[in-house]
Amino acid sequence: MASTDLSGAPAGRLAGGSLDLTERDREKLAGLRRAKVIATSLLGGSVSLMVVAKMLEHRHPAFGFVAAFAEAATVGGLADWYAVTALFRHPMGIPIPHTAIVQNNQARIADSLGQFVETNFLAAGPVGAKLREVNFAGLISDWLADPAKSQSLSRFALNLLPQAIAGIDQSRMKEFFAERLVEQIGAVKVAPLAAQLLSAFTDDGKHQKLLDELIGAIEKILADETTVAGIRDKIRKELPSLFNLFKADAYLLNKIMKSTASFLDEVRDDPDHALRHEFDRFVKQFIDNLRDSPDYAARAEKLKQDLLTRHEVRDIAQTLWRSLTGFLERDLHAEDSKIDAQFTSLLTDIGRKLATDPRMQAEINEGFVVALTTFIEQQKSGAAKFIADQVKSWNMEQLIRLIEINIGRDLQYIRLNGTLIGGLAGLVLHTIEVLVKSS
Repeated sequence: MASTDLSGAPAGRLAGGSLDLTERDREKLAGLRRAKVIATSLLGGSVSLMVVAKMLEHRHPAFGFVAAFAEAATVGGLADWYAVTALFRHPMGIPIPHTAIVQNNQARIADSLGQFVETNFLAAGPVGAKLREVNFAGLISDWLADPAKSQSLSRFALNLLPQAIAGIDQSRMKEFFAERLVEQIGAVKVAPLAAQLLSAFTDDGKHQKLLDELIGAIEKILADETTVAGIRDKIRKELPSLFNLFKADAYLLNKIMKSTASFLDEVRDDPDHALRHEFDRFVKQFIDNLRDSPDYAARAEKLKQDLLTRHEVRDIAQTLWRSLTGFLERDLHAEDSKIDAQFTSLLTDIGRKLATDPRMQAEINEGFVVALTTFIEQQKSGAAKFIADQVKSWNMEQLIRLIEINIGRDLQYIRLNGTLIGGLAGLVLHTIEVLVKSS
């Protein structure tokens, strides 16, 4: 929206060219002309009255009072006419010093105006107080809570995503991030980190659940016919031929399977079983070794470095990137985009929750106040220069014309009042003079 000057007209009217008057301007101009006619007529009348009264003053003392009034009114009217005219232009075109004040001081007025705005309007205190009157969080929550508006924001943001992906693919940014990621992973000490993760895992006894899963896996293996047949073949090969004649392999296999199953059942059903305690001891010892043993630390570091140097790792990263970007592009071009729907739902939900969270609203509002106040404080000198440069570029004749249209009528009434007040002052002074002389 275009900025406006004092008359409500676009500020571009001051940049040059002819001055196009609005209907409101024309009404003000008509009022200005009427005020000029009244003020000038009153001044002319006071001059005429002064001349007549001076000519008739010897005939009756009353004409002396009239002459004093008219003379002072003429002086007051002329003085105010000079003051009003000198503010904008040279009286009667004569370049009298200290006239046409606005025209001759355009640069100084521009700099002063810019400095005035910077000092009085852009100070941190007034700006912060004004910004605190605005409920930024409320505006955001109301906007986001509307599904249609949240969807438009979601589509706008997601429409930028393919361009961002294409830009990353065409630049070295992808390789740069991959290299930095590898560097950061390489700087991580694996053994202490693994020890910390395992400690958190064992603190809740989750490693015992892992043991239960392992027992279940062994039971499934032992229940597999192929596995059982393989074990029986191994037993048959180890037994003497005489034992095989009496099918000892089947007997031994049956005993082994039953004993193993019974043992696994005992471990699974008994939370205080010796094997569980041994498993606890083994896991804790392993964690202690990872945390404290230089040998374990060296092995972990070597394993990490060997893994990072393998080209398969980088190939996996490239494959994951291509899969991710492919999915994003397909989904974003689909009419029923899942990402768009989820993002829209997320934004709407944020707007609704924000409306019911006074603490978050207060933090957001204060954040806006701090950010905008800081920005204005840092940039206000630029605003002052911008204002000054704009005023310096204005066409002063048009600016003066606009000022006259808007406040010229009031200035003409100053002339009118000056004439009347001057006349009254002259009348009072003449009266005092007469009284003094007659006493």
